[in-house]
Amino acid sequence: MEPRFLPPGPILFSVSPSSRVLWKFTWQLERVTATRVRVSNGRIMFLRIAQVAPLYESVPPKLYGGTERVVSYLTEELVSQGHDVTLFASGDSVTKSRLIPSTDCALRLNPASIDTLAHHILMLEQVSRRHDEFDVLHFHIDYLHFPLSRRLGLPAVTTLHGRLDLPDLVALYREFHDMPVISISNSQRKPLPAARWMATVPHGLPPKLYTFSPEAGQYLAFIGRISPEKRLDRAIEIAQRTGMPLKIAAKVDKADAEYFRNSIKPLLDSDLVEYVGEIDEHEKAGFFGNAYALLFPIDWEEPFGLVMIESLACGTPVIAFNRGSVPEVIQDGVTGFIVNNIDEAVEAIDRIPELSRTVCRRIFELRFTAERMAREYVDVYRELMLNKKPAFRQELEWNRQVM
Repeated sequence: MEPRFLPPGPILFSVSPSSRVLWKFTWQLERVTATRVRVSNGRIMFLRIAQVAPLYESVPPKLYGGTERVVSYLTEELVSQGHDVTLFASGDSVTKSRLIPSTDCALRLNPASIDTLAHHILMLEQVSRRHDEFDVLHFHIDYLHFPLSRRLGLPAVTTLHGRLDLPDLVALYREFHDMPVISISNSQRKPLPAARWMATVPHGLPPKLYTFSPEAGQYLAFIGRISPEKRLDRAIEIAQRTGMPLKIAAKVDKADAEYFRNSIKPLLDSDLVEYVGEIDEHEKAGFFGNAYALLFPIDWEEPFGLVMIESLACGTPVIAFNRGSVPEVIQDGVTGFIVNNIDEAVEAIDRIPELSRTVCRRIFELRFTAERMAREYVDVYRELMLNKKPAFRQELEWNRQVM
């Protein structure tokens, strides 16, 4: 059989109806690849998926980087489930999928990187050239690709990882009302109710990533970015009023350097406060697991808050201010306490012994695993393919007939 004489794209046929298995052959550049494709109830179970990540951090990030960390968890879980996944990301990313690098290394910690947009435009060109290799394009770079995606023939979807309560976004999403988007919490949708929301898919983590710690530690924990909306100053005040030590594992972006210097650095001069700086993923398990509680004293509409489920994975309860996604993640009185002010937070510290660290871990396993996250994303991928690709509908109908 000569591949050059065959039409491009996938050809599917059943090897054995009783085995409910198909083989998918794809010809590209006179090369043939065969992928074993499982079918259940007429549904193709394995897909060709492109994950398009931001280039500011590697996937996974070496230090801070919530979006890139979630992209990594999703990508690796999709590979584990048998999907054919290609990751567009920085060249220092580590993945079991096929990596297409758009820059040698992550941009945030690269002093030679000045114009970060240039690298993302280059990545979009790479995606455009190869888009016919995929069943689904899953973007994690906000709206940057919208004009391009309108002109691609394959299903594309975007997970919006950031804040949407910005006036500048209203006109943009009014124009691109046809772009399928996914929220990471229901509260995230509120500023843009007319966007084409496909689903809400909360973040998830690999269950083995963090070790459960059954015994509570003796310090309060704060982790994340030091910025005005994260309100580290609240965490410091809570620690001072309760007399409990506070450990801070956080980064300072250039944009927040002046805020840190003027508003936060003077508060660090306390025997109760220890600033440890940024920590990597391996250090997080001990940081969360050895804590008495995690403080999440935000003052903005947080889209999700990955650190909350990281803490629960270790069994450590969370004291969080009632903003954004917090009520969707924390079960008040079960996995932590939801508070409205510092006085309530101080009172909640005394109530932490009422909570079970075992229950915190169990609820994490029920609600916030990477397996659950990947499964829900695959459901969205299939919905997009059925809505946008008549050929895929025909393939499914053909499968039902031969099976």
